[in-house]
Amino acid sequence: MPPGRRKVQLGAAATPLSSLVTTAPKRSEAVVLDDVDRQILVLLSTDSRRSQRAMARELGMSAPAVGERIGRLERLGVILGYGIRVGWDAAGFPMTVYLTITAVQGYQQSLLVQSISRIPELEDLHIVTGSIDMLARFRVRDHAHLRQLLMEQVWQIEGVQRTETSLSIIEMEPKNVVAELLADEPDA
Repeated sequence: MPPGRRKVQLGAAATPLSSLVTTAPKRSEAVVLDDVDRQILVLLSTDSRRSQRAMARELGMSAPAVGERIGRLERLGVILGYGIRVGWDAAGFPMTVYLTITAVQGYQQSLLVQSISRIPELEDLHIVTGSIDMLARFRVRDHAHLRQLLMEQVWQIEGVQRTETSLSIIEMEPKNVVAELLADEPDA
C-alpha cells in the first residue's frame, strides 16, 4: 500500500455512511419566528450592512430593541454570519464546475468528505441520495486549472471511484431566498 494511504476496515458496526454522523453539522431545532424577526431577516438579507438604527426606523422600533433581536437570532443559530457576494469573473475565477462524485463501494465517506473539503477551490459539498454520493461545486480560472484540479487533486483522493464534470455556461443572478421564504407569515 502506498505511504499515506490507510486501509479502511469495515466491521459489523461500521458502514460506509455511518461515519458521516460525526462529520455532518449538527442540526438545530426550528426557532419560532415572529413577524418582527422575519422582517429583520429580510432587511438583513437585502443589505447585511444596514445599521440597526436604519432598521429600527423601518420597523418602528428602537435601535437597542433591534440589536437585542439580532443578538437573539444569532445566539439561536438563525443568523449564522454575515458575508459578501464576490464577482468571481472580476476576481479571476469565472468558471463554476459541478462535480458528481461516486465513492468506492464500502469506503468510509467521512474520509472522502474530509479530503475533498481540503481542496481550496471547493465552494460547497453535498452528500446526496440517488446514483451518486456527492455533489461538489468548485471555482476555477480556466480549463487548464480544471484539468489540474481533477488530475492532481480530486482523482488522487483515495475512495473516489468515479466523477462526472459539468460546466456552468450561464449563471443567473442569485435570488433572495430569505425574502421569498420569510417575508410572509408561514402557512400553519
